Parts: sequence; C-alpha cells; structure tokens
Amino acid sequence: MNKFTYQNTTEIHFGEGQISAIATSIPKEVKILVTYGGGSIKGNGVYDQVVAALAEHNWDEFSGIEPNPQYDTLMKAVERVRAEGFDYLLAVGGGSVVDGTKFIAAAVNFKGPEAWDILAKQGKIESALPLGCILTLPATGSETNTGAVVTRGKEKLPFMNPLVRPQFAVLDPQTTLSLSERQTSNGVVDAFVHVMEQYLTYPVNGKIQDRFAEGILLTLLEEGPKLMVNLQDLEARTNVMWAATQALSGLIGVGVPQDWGTHMIGHELTGNFGVDHGRSLTIILPAIMEVCRVTKKAKLLQYAERVWNITEGSEDERIDAAIAKTKQFFAHMKTPISLSEVDLTESDIDTVMASLEAHGMTKLGEHGTVELADSRRVLELAL
Repeated sequence: MNKFTYQNTTEIHFGEGQISAIATSIPKEVKILVTYGGGSIKGNGVYDQVVAALAEHNWDEFSGIEPNPQYDTLMKAVERVRAEGFDYLLAVGGGSVVDGTKFIAAAVNFKGPEAWDILAKQGKIESALPLGCILTLPATGSETNTGAVVTRGKEKLPFMNPLVRPQFAVLDPQTTLSLSERQTSNGVVDAFVHVMEQYLTYPVNGKIQDRFAEGILLTLLEEGPKLMVNLQDLEARTNVMWAATQALSGLIGVGVPQDWGTHMIGHELTGNFGVDHGRSLTIILPAIMEVCRVTKKAKLLQYAERVWNITEGSEDERIDAAIAKTKQFFAHMKTPISLSEVDLTESDIDTVMASLEAHGMTKLGEHGTVELADSRRVLELAL
C-alpha cells in the first residue's frame, strides 16, 4: 500500500428530517446565499424545509445552476456574493449544484486574471467561502470531497482544493423519491464508475480499500436494479445514497493508484455532444477495460471473482465474462454501452480526440501510458 495522508472533515447528517440540522450547523451571524438548480426543490418539499430551518438566519437565494454547471451562470452568483456581502454558501441539489457552489466559493476571492484560471490553469486558491450542502441526487460524492467540475462552452474541466470541502452535508433519502428514472440510473452508474476508477488499476496490497470498494460495488449492483423496478423503494434509495457518498469520499482511494481515464474521455462526450455524464461513463468504461486488459489483468481477475463470482475458465475467459457482466448491468440500469446509442458515429471520434489533445489529456490511466492512439481505440471499440 502506498503512503497517504487522509482527513475528511465534512459533518454528515443522514436520514429523514435531517434538513432541520442546518439550523445549528450554520452560524447565526453569517449571511447565507442558498444555491440551487431549476427549482425542483420547490416541488418536492425540500425548499420549504430549508426555509423553516433558516427562519432565524439572514439568507437569500440564487437559482438556475445547470446540470454540468456553466461558468457564466456561476460568475453571476460570484458577482452577487461580492456585491451583497454573502459570507456563507448553502448548496441544495445534486452534484452539479454542489460543484458549482464550490466554484463560487473559490472564485469570490480569487486573485488571478479571471476565475476560469482555477480550472484551466489550476490557479492557486488562497481562500474560499465556507459552504454546506443538502444533497438531493446521489451520484458524484461531491458532498464530502474536495473536487468539482465546471463547464464553459464545450470545455468541462475539474479542480480540487481542500478549502472547498463542504463543512457539512445533509443526506435525506426522502428527498430522492422525486427523481426520475433517468436521474436515478445516472446516479447509480456514476457512483459505480467512481469506485472502478479507484479500484480497477493494479494491486498494491490495499486490502481494506479493495474490500470497501467491492462492498460499494456489490451494494450498487443489488440496490440499483431495484429502483428500475420501483422508484419509490426508499430502502434501496437509502443504500444507494450512502454508497454514492462513500464511492468518492476519498476513503477507498487512499494509498492505492487511481485511473480516471474513463472520466476524462467521458467529459469530452458531455462537453462536445451533451451526453449525460453518467451515460458517458457507461459507454467508455467497458471499452477501457478491454483496451487496458493487460495492464489491469490482476485487478480484472479479482473484480471478476469477488464482484461477479466468476471463477471458472481461462484468465481471458474470466475477464471477458466480467466485462460482459458489467455491460449487462449498465444495460439493466437503462444506460447506453455504445456511442451509437447516443447517436454518435465514427466521424465524431475526431472531435473527441481533438478535445482530449487540446485539454492535455494525452497520457491517461494509472500508469500514464494510455496515449491518444489508445484513447482512439477506446472510442472505436465503443462504437
């Protein structure tokens, strides 16, 4: 196992009715800007709970943060924070709202020429506004980690900084009952691939990390399909919500190599063609597994045995079976496993390749050996 330093300071309020906890989690003396998306929180009761919890606080709201939060929208919030003196942010929504709010927190006092440098040039963040979040769509794990992804036009770029880790996160599974089938399936597969990015690399004797990762994968495999049958299955939603948080809280990634190639290629599908983030991942991961089957051989065999109970056949046969099972799961979750399913063809691959090169994504994978030619093979295999 590799050496590591780990700290996660996010306080988690999990369970029904926990939105009320923000009344004491946020200091009374601060001025709060509540951020959210298209307004679904006003139809599912979440907004009313927030209003009740903040009855003794000074607050206002900013709405309209998009899925794949847009830089221009977020900068409007930044200017408002600066003009009106807000000093605390409360994100209410899914991972996009949380990611966008993290960017707002970092951009308010950013000293670079423009705040986009936080993403495009990994500009130094010297301070950030404190923030908390109320999660309504489990998927990204952004509620307890230090990362965020922001979009500007066709560019979708990440940044990470410990200063934007939420101080607290409210996870009430009841708030997810209004999610659509598509939102639900996207969240499940997003969490699944987050685990795979940290697990499907090469062995370093990280036994705890591996077993935790396998436990999350097995939970998602068990609970995700239940929601495709019954979106109102609260027990399944409860387990999916906690699994999605743990998939990217940082714990399973300490001391082990990580990949993230699926995400980097997937981001270009989203940025250039508007493919849902979760769906971009289910298209790319099986192809990555195939193209990188030699360097990932040991972990692919472990994944086959421990997650899918595949123990018979040659090594190649077991790997083939594990990849096939992964595709079957994604299909069961009603997500695509090929570019053709999202109306993309071979001619679109050049667009993705150009974006990968422009964004410096020329050596991907846990070894940094997945070059542009390999990424092209991934995309061609995903057709």
